[in-house]
Amino acid sequence: MKLSPRLLAIQYFVKKNSIVADIGTDHGYIPVHLIENNISKKVIATDISNGSLDKAIEYVKELRYEKDIDTRLGNGLEVLKPYEVDTLILAGMGGLLIIDIIEKDIEIAKSINNFIFQPMVAAEELRKYLYNNNLKIVDEKIIKEEDRYYEIIYVKWGKDYIEDEIYYEISKKLLDRKDPLLKEFLEFKIEKTEKILEELEKKDTEKVAERRRGLYLKIDKYKEVLKTYESN
Repeated sequence: MKLSPRLLAIQYFVKKNSIVADIGTDHGYIPVHLIENNISKKVIATDISNGSLDKAIEYVKELRYEKDIDTRLGNGLEVLKPYEVDTLILAGMGGLLIIDIIEKDIEIAKSINNFIFQPMVAAEELRKYLYNNNLKIVDEKIIKEEDRYYEIIYVKWGKDYIEDEIYYEISKKLLDRKDPLLKEFLEFKIEKTEKILEELEKKDTEKVAERRRGLYLKIDKYKEVLKTYESN
């Protein structure tokens, strides 16, 4: 099974010989890829949905990887024991749900060394949580699949600080590593915000005027980051 660009980017951050938990595994594509390509020693594939897990179980059995991939039904990290895995994948869900999963079983999370997050929404809120809870963003990558951008965040325990609040939304790591898609991603953000401003021009209340001011400031910040990117 050939992985999509998004799933390939997630496995890019998995270290050789790791023991991985893929929470919300769905069809089990990442666990199978990690075993098939000798990246991981063992994978625990979990899902809260019986239907999704059954698909993963069927796929694992079809390829005879039952000894290498342990499938478990359950919610978040509750299916794991402390120190059972060294790498955690939480992908294809909202940033707020990722936060809830970590917080709900924080002691298990503290026993894990590497985290790979791929939030579908609320990446900004997720980064704020990470910076405020002793979780350091080590690296990031943007992937474009069809017309959608995906942010993959690789995290370890450790202190870090943020230079400007815009980097909660546009990761400084993407700027530092000059991610090839960052320019396009920023232009997309600018265009999207400008369209919202156009819609708001039709309304005239103090609340709307305040929101417009905030959006103009955000566009200025996007352009600052873009200028830094282009000058590096």
